[in-house]
Amino acid sequence: MAIKIEMPKLSDTMEEGVIAKWNVKEGDKISAGDIIAEVETDKATMDVEAFDDGTLLKIIPAEGDAVPLGGLIAVIGEEGEDISDILDGAGGSTSSSSDDSATKDEKEPEEKEEDKSEEKDEAKESTSDTDNGRIKASPLAKKIAEDKGIDIASVQGSGPDGRVVKKDIEDYKGGSTGLSKPSSASSSSKTFESLESKEVKVSQMRKVIARRLSESKFTNPHFYETVDIDMKAAMAARSSMNEANDVKISFNDIVVKACAIALTRHQAINSSWHDDVIKEHGDVHVAVAVAIDEGLMTPVITHADKKGLAEISANTRELAGLARDRKLQPEQMEGSTFTISNLGMFGIEEFTAIINPPNACILAVGAIRDVPVVENGVVVPGKRMKITLSSDHRIVDGAKAAQFLNTVKNLLENPLSMLL
Repeated sequence: MAIKIEMPKLSDTMEEGVIAKWNVKEGDKISAGDIIAEVETDKATMDVEAFDDGTLLKIIPAEGDAVPLGGLIAVIGEEGEDISDILDGAGGSTSSSSDDSATKDEKEPEEKEEDKSEEKDEAKESTSDTDNGRIKASPLAKKIAEDKGIDIASVQGSGPDGRVVKKDIEDYKGGSTGLSKPSSASSSSKTFESLESKEVKVSQMRKVIARRLSESKFTNPHFYETVDIDMKAAMAARSSMNEANDVKISFNDIVVKACAIALTRHQAINSSWHDDVIKEHGDVHVAVAVAIDEGLMTPVITHADKKGLAEISANTRELAGLARDRKLQPEQMEGSTFTISNLGMFGIEEFTAIINPPNACILAVGAIRDVPVVENGVVVPGKRMKITLSSDHRIVDGAKAAQFLNTVKNLLENPLSMLL
């Protein structure tokens, strides 16, 4: 008896999946446990496993096709088995390609009509004669030549009986006479080669990013507060730790640790909105934004307040590597209570970030800048870094956000206090 393989739910927010790769082909023998396909979800590329033995009788969607949850993707059974009833019931799965064909067929007559119209215009252009017995040129060619300051008598015509047409003027390599139009008019009429545009297919991840961040921006009332931090002590502490340890600590690791400690002291920041209640989280799970080609992934460093800098660094490196390889599992991106987005490595000094639902806040971290600062009345070189907190005003008020930022600032300016 033939068995249907349907698109499984591979993440908690998944609504459809895109077939990234088929690992098998029709006619192959399949065993339970075989990975038959790779599917791109809204969060990662996941494996689809077969749960039965048999012959792969039919593959429904091609690589790159999107399939809704529960949609038929393949059929397995005994070799030669009749599966026409199953395929008839899944006819809608191939509708997109037939729709495309129908659309193409509908468009072709229209395109042909446009081609004919253009041919008529060209014919009209080529039969117009404004030579006054001497120069044969179409009205359009004469107008363009006048605008460009070109002596039409010097242009070799390619139309019937040597008539000058628009293309001859556009392709003319000689100089202008300078009599018809001033140079500014001539330069404004220059033609440029058009570069090819392209359409980029929206990935499942980008669709979810667009939807969730739109909901966040237009549902959660954002407000922003920024502080400027003296990073000299943090830079010195980082250098000392990296000299003494095999695990290399980054500035972002130090920011994660400072925020994790501050979140234990400011419960409102470590919260989320749930309509009738505000949930104040007991644990501190910090998500770190990682940039990949399709957008941002936010792997979560769990219990960040209880981990040392070396462990935070190791966790971050591992999760960031998995994110860039699209191998993060959904559970590694779930459960965050706070998010950090750092663009300092790109030279961005200051920016605002959109809150990562259901978090109450997100911290945007800028680059460490070399700036002159005043110390004891004397201007000296300084190392400064701006951080901006985006807060959901339904949960966090301005004073609470300011208090949290000041705690983070004090921890970063006195990094030894984070080791106590």
